[in-house]
This record gives sequence, C-alpha cells and structure tokens, in this order.
Amino acid sequence: MNAPEPAARDAIGIDPSPQPAPGATPPRTPLAARAAAEFVGTAALVAIVVGSGIQATQLTDDVALQLLANSTATVFGLGVLIVLLGPVSGAHFNPAVTLAEWWTARRGGAGVNARELAVYVPSQTVGAIAGAVLADAMFGAPLVKWSTHDRSAGNLLLGEVVATAGLILLIFGLARTDRLRFAPVAVASYIGAAYWFTSSTSFANPAVTIGRAFTDTFAGIAPASVPAFVGMQIIGAAVGLALVAVIFTRGRTDAG
Repeated sequence: MNAPEPAARDAIGIDPSPQPAPGATPPRTPLAARAAAEFVGTAALVAIVVGSGIQATQLTDDVALQLLANSTATVFGLGVLIVLLGPVSGAHFNPAVTLAEWWTARRGGAGVNARELAVYVPSQTVGAIAGAVLADAMFGAPLVKWSTHDRSAGNLLLGEVVATAGLILLIFGLARTDRLRFAPVAVASYIGAAYWFTSSTSFANPAVTIGRAFTDTFAGIAPASVPAFVGMQIIGAAVGLALVAVIFTRGRTDAG
C-alpha cells in the first residue's frame, strides 16, 4: 500500500514530522517546562509508591497482598504519568535514564545535553523528596521521618543492578527499534514485574531511592542503605547501555 500523501496524512491525524528518539524532547518545549514536568512526574511517582504502601499496610497484614497492592498502583500510576508528561520532558523521572541519555548524546546519539542534565537530575531528586513528604501528609504520618528499613544485603544490591539494567535495556531498545510509542505500557509493565522478580523490589531509580529515605513506611529505605543502592543503579545503567550496544547493533548497508 502506498504511503498517504501529505494532505491525507494531515486529514487522518498522522504527524509527518520526525519523532524524538531516546528521550529527546521537542525542541520548542522550554527547559523550565521540562524541569517542571520532571519535578511533578517524579513527585507523583513517589507519592504513588509511598502512599499505596501506607494504604496497603493499613488494610492488610499479609505482606504478599501489600506488595501486590503497591506494585499494581505503581504500574497504573507510572503508565499514566508517562502518557501525560512524556510529550513534554520525555518522562524520565529517573536520573539513571537521564544520565544514560546524556551519555548516548555525547557519543553522537539523541538525548539530553549537559545543561539539561544539570536541570533534570535536581528536579527529579527534589520532586522525589516532595512526593514522599506529600504521601506522609495525606496519611497523617510525620512529614519527614528517616526510614529504618535496612536494605544493605548483597543480594538486594544485585537485584538493583538487574532491575536498572533491564529498565535501560527496555527504554533504549524501544528507541533503537522505533517503538517508543509502547513505552507507557512497556515501562510500567516491566517495573510491575520487577517488583516481584528482583530481590530489591526494583527501585531502579536514584531519585526515588533518595525520596524513599524520607519516609519510615512500607516503601522506605534507611539512609545508610541509599549510597550503595544508588551506586548499584548507576552500574546497572552502564550494564543496560552495554547490552543495548550489543543487542541492537545497527548493521551497515551494502552501499555503506
């Protein structure tokens, strides 16, 4: 079937302009708007994670049901946030994703530049803290109470490497194969699955990890456990990028 003519494409709602690749955002979107989207999106994500954890522990003492409720809320909430804010900022909500994009941009790919990196990461981190405080406020808990949930075991750190590597592989694999339109469903589904198949319950996000240290609830993490978790997430991001390079290698054309 022949490709539709420009007028026909406009009539049926197909955007003929090139679409942004790995997380690159529309150039007309002001950086301030993108920073706001990253702040709000990360805050909402952490509020969903922490708030659903508090709600779950109030409704049942069954840990499996608590995790099921927590992961289900996160899947739906994350999917909605990506759909809503993806067109503005790329819906990173995660310094590991932003750092990975900055690295690919340095090597000639699409992604954020150093200035955008310097704006995105603080916005995500402050947003995560705000989201944890908001969740505690909604449920009448102390606004800031350091978590006492120790997560320092080696097997949990390995789980963070696996969770983050899989997330980066998924996002950049979708970008390499021109299927980022599936990101809201794919990314949310992966995080939901990783809640269950990783020992750490898949934080996979340095900003979220920092934010969750501010709440002594089901989803919290002790401040002493944060540096190792963040370090393993950065390592996982590097592993994920390496896997993308190996699996999604672009072959040369016969003419090239």
